[in-house]
Amino acid sequence: MNNSTVNFTTPEASTNSTNQSIGLMDSLEICGYSIAFLFGLPTHSYIIWLIITGTGSGVASEFLNLNLSVCEIGNSLNGLIFALSYYFFSLSILKAFLLGLTFTGRPLFQCLISVERYLAVVHPVTFLKFKPLRYRVICCTVAWIMILGSCFVCMFTFALENFEHTLFLTMNFLLFLFIQLFCLVAVLRALKQSGPGERGRGREEENNIKRRAFYLILITTVSMTIIYVPYIVIGVVTFLRQQIINSLWFTGLICYVLGGFVQPVLYLRRAGKLLF
Repeated sequence: MNNSTVNFTTPEASTNSTNQSIGLMDSLEICGYSIAFLFGLPTHSYIIWLIITGTGSGVASEFLNLNLSVCEIGNSLNGLIFALSYYFFSLSILKAFLLGLTFTGRPLFQCLISVERYLAVVHPVTFLKFKPLRYRVICCTVAWIMILGSCFVCMFTFALENFEHTLFLTMNFLLFLFIQLFCLVAVLRALKQSGPGERGRGREEENNIKRRAFYLILITTVSMTIIYVPYIVIGVVTFLRQQIINSLWFTGLICYVLGGFVQPVLYLRRAGKLLF
């Protein structure tokens, strides 16, 4: 088994690896981590500033996006720590701790956003009943407890073989992806159905709104697939073969990093802050 640090999902490296020269694959992975840090940190910091200052729809309605951006900042720092860990092995424990944000943080908050959209479209009465901020605070508090638990699990088991972490990653992503796809597909089906509405101009405006919402959900569904399906497939292959294939993990890393920018771009577009 290759003991070198492969990506976000391989938590430890051998002490001898710090004395080895950085290869081509390692250099590419460092570039991937650098992109996650250099672009992710300012982007999500800007989103947090927009939400707190009330530029968008307000803190209450954007509370889940706020927590997602906070988690993504941790993921950006995670990329920096992973890049530095190639040169400073003492960062291994911190690197393993931040893996919890990758394993559980982003998929969990994206899952909560998908569930909220599902309730808003498919069960609007239930959504209006549980819309106040306090319910979102409770959900996010539980989510952060789960994320911290995942971080501590990764930290205390970082000395184990990579395959245990691979199985943990695959099960996490598979569970959250299933929930998100169920919610998003249900929303797409509901938006495709024509409601009673009004005739004439009112009906046309309603169709335009539903069409924009449909494309938004469709883009989100595709981005979720791009982010999680490669890691799920690669994780299964790695666990079955009991062998780390660096090129496959690097492909998953690129999909994870680039797919993570879809959500903030959609938010900035909705807030009217994009130049294009």
